[in-house]
Amino acid sequence: MKKPGNENRRRFLKNTALSLLSVAAIPNILKASNLKVSMGEEDLTSTCDESTEDAYGQGPFYTANAPTIQNDKLSDINEVGTRIIISGQVYNLDCSEVIPNTEIDVWQANNAGQYDNLGYNLRGKTTTNSQGFYLFETIKPGFYLNGSTFRPSHIHFKITPPGFSTLITQLYFQGDPYIPSDAAASITSGPYDATNRIIPLITNSNGDLEGVWDIIIDGNGVSIGTNNIHLDKGIIYTATPNPFTDHLEINYGVFQKAKVNISIYDIGGRVVANLDERKLEPEKYSVHWSPSRDLPKGHYFIAIMINDLQVHYLKVIRQ
Repeated sequence: MKKPGNENRRRFLKNTALSLLSVAAIPNILKASNLKVSMGEEDLTSTCDESTEDAYGQGPFYTANAPTIQNDKLSDINEVGTRIIISGQVYNLDCSEVIPNTEIDVWQANNAGQYDNLGYNLRGKTTTNSQGFYLFETIKPGFYLNGSTFRPSHIHFKITPPGFSTLITQLYFQGDPYIPSDAAASITSGPYDATNRIIPLITNSNGDLEGVWDIIIDGNGVSIGTNNIHLDKGIIYTATPNPFTDHLEINYGVFQKAKVNISIYDIGGRVVANLDERKLEPEKYSVHWSPSRDLPKGHYFIAIMINDLQVHYLKVIRQ
């Protein structure tokens, strides 16, 4: 159901979420018009619409009690297939708050279109962090026959905010040749509308594909400044190199005189570094970060705080 008056907010949320992709992709995705051209997309600037169920529901291949995803990897590093990274934030129904501690249970077919129905390969659970973020690495699922036609590549989701009902649905990918003929993925209206669950995959600077899917669901959240507050306060422009190993150069802008802090979070929402905390005049700045040798490899979020309010994020990878 569309929420009136939220078009500008939803547009910002989509652009902000897309900015969490690798720095190399940013020039093509900060402006929705550029992404529409490059991906051949109809419209990414939708209103704040509640995430929908999938018409096929849970399907026959779900296995309960999946293990917790370790090191952000749903698939083993040796799993055959094209590597993809899926990330996003979970929001309440009017997109005014993010919802931490949301359980996200995912499962999928392998590259050959087969499910592991005996074990837990390509099955796992993760939980959104204190900023409502989730992220996992996997491989792009293969096609499999469903009657006389192939099902498009898809990942199953069971999403449960604390104390609220579970949403069972599926995520699809733009450009998939089997979406138009699929009984579920082709639905464009009503309670099973799949439009906002068909996302682009963009190659990052590490050569992997990345996609962002923000989940809009009924739940109690926390406000962390999810409207367009960064536009007149501050922004992180770049973080290089990305992926990084032993150093990172962070370039950011401050748009008003304020107390500014650059913080680094791990995927669990824990602060691993506080950088450059001081009062600054409107200007462009940079700060150098040399993490400790024992910092684990994986995904991290850089956040800029203006007067103690987090206004913008960027995702980086340590390898």
